[in-house]
Amino acid sequence: MQSVRSLIRLWTTAVAVILLTGCNQSEVASPAGQSRSASSGPKWTIGMSQCNLGEPWRVQMNADVKNAAEKHPDQLEVIFQDAQNDTLKQRAHVEEFVAAGVDLIIISPKEAAPLTEPVAKAMDAGIPVIVLDRALLGDKYTCFIGADNVQIGHAAGKWIAGKLAGKGKVVELKGLMTSTPGQDRHSGFRDAIKGTGIEVIFEADMKWLEPNARKEMESALARFDHIDAVYAHNDPGAHGAYLAAKAAGRQDEMLFVGIDALPQEGVAYVHNGILNATFQYPTGGAEAIDVALKILGGEQVPKKITLGSRVFTADNVDQGGEELKMEEPKP
Repeated sequence: MQSVRSLIRLWTTAVAVILLTGCNQSEVASPAGQSRSASSGPKWTIGMSQCNLGEPWRVQMNADVKNAAEKHPDQLEVIFQDAQNDTLKQRAHVEEFVAAGVDLIIISPKEAAPLTEPVAKAMDAGIPVIVLDRALLGDKYTCFIGADNVQIGHAAGKWIAGKLAGKGKVVELKGLMTSTPGQDRHSGFRDAIKGTGIEVIFEADMKWLEPNARKEMESALARFDHIDAVYAHNDPGAHGAYLAAKAAGRQDEMLFVGIDALPQEGVAYVHNGILNATFQYPTGGAEAIDVALKILGGEQVPKKITLGSRVFTADNVDQGGEELKMEEPKP
């Protein structure tokens, strides 16, 4: 009788081992070390940290990421976080993504320096990071995707100088100057007008926001009797300047130039005669998903991907704008 009981115990143990082994074989490891069911296929989680959704261009970036990810429903899930223009919140979002063990992070940082450390820590944790639009300090990230803001600012400066025959008074409404795009769009523009008769008579940091731009333009209009052009670092800024000038009855005396060229915003403003030109700054959202899939699939990707640009004016807006031939700014 004792031997029969022993045989039963041995048989039960063997069955348990077989069942446990079978369960373990039905799980596969994700790139972040998480377990997933092999029958459901790969399902990667991406954490997307957007610095704010107060700018239409950033809303479009999120939409581009979402639309591209939805083409791969069996592979990708994207968790979106809005830092609401708060650097501390964005740092916390990156840390939360790391703690949650996401497979990859996409970040469009508010500022370079404060976000460099949390991104580096994510990399140390084995989580690849794609940086969109605004660069970080150093090179501790997987891939940077963005257009060349220095060259776009330079192209805008050359366009304005050409339209004004190299002489005129200009207002510059700058983006957030603690961000790399603001700095680069400023330096490229100033390099382009160097040595010309173009004079920047008023400049202000409107922090990418249309209400701020309108307020600053009201100050410029009150101080100066004549303005030949407004160069704004984004289309909401240029539109805010136009509204201020229109309220003062002075919109016809000057050119309005912006950057972004969203179809429903900057391009529409050019089509409607509100802006004289807008320079495209692609969001990189769709490209980020393409690169993410390659990274998660084990492929090597470039450290930096530079996106192209187009210029939209009254002459070419109906034809979809014109590809921008970038000029290297002079050293």
